[in-house]
Amino acid sequence: MKNLLLLRHAKSSWSEPSRVDHDRELNRRGEKAAPFMGRFLRDHELVPDLIWCSTAARAVQTLSLLGRDFANDADVIYSEDLYMANERGFLECLHHTHDEASRVMIIGHNSGLENFAQALFRDGDEEARAVMAQKYPTCGLAHFEFDTEKWRDVAVGTGRLMGFTKVKDLQAVKIGKD
Repeated sequence: MKNLLLLRHAKSSWSEPSRVDHDRELNRRGEKAAPFMGRFLRDHELVPDLIWCSTAARAVQTLSLLGRDFANDADVIYSEDLYMANERGFLECLHHTHDEASRVMIIGHNSGLENFAQALFRDGDEEARAVMAQKYPTCGLAHFEFDTEKWRDVAVGTGRLMGFTKVKDLQAVKIGKD
């Protein structure tokens, strides 16, 4: 059984319009969102064994703000190919993943990440799929399971969607508890 976590980078800044897109960093909202997602992943025992991360500044910064567990416990592969990747690019990364990793996270960008998540769906949480199809917000997380022992066997239409998590919902729960 393999688990895949598809995380869209947190909210980025547009305060410097002349800055190259690849170099845009997170804004304040993004800097606050990523730690919420990191806590969610730890609390639900979803810390990955391996992380594929786009080399874009906002993706790298998102990873760094998830928490120490992610940089220390997981292998991290930074790949420029994930910057604005399409479904084929994401699948290629997975197919090059060592099979010892049972839980893999990809930190990437829309629209490719959203399209990839929709393409992977075979069955699972229909409500989560509907929410994901409506909008895949920044720092949104899709969790898939695959009935395989080899990453190279993951293909379009083979994933079981276990859930879709939005930071906005996590923040609302925390506010409700305070």
